[in-house]
Amino acid sequence: MTTSATQSPSHTSYLNSRPALPVLAQAAVAFAVLVTKWSIRHTTRKELRHLSAEQLNDIGISREEAHYQGTLPFWRP
Repeated sequence: MTTSATQSPSHTSYLNSRPALPVLAQAAVAFAVLVTKWSIRHTTRKELRHLSAEQLNDIGISREEAHYQGTLPFWRP
């Protein structure tokens, strides 16, 4: 793929001119984003429960706060 010297340096005009995704595709993308967020929350909360007192002190939270955050269900922000 070659780039023309007259091509605009901004690629946002190309993205804005693209047709919108079909409704089913938008729903699939939204679902994938939601599942990804849930997975990240689950992983980070599980890791938070296993941090040492020194590590918790480094990030500035107490053992009680870490326990509370670590036991939240993955679907709660």
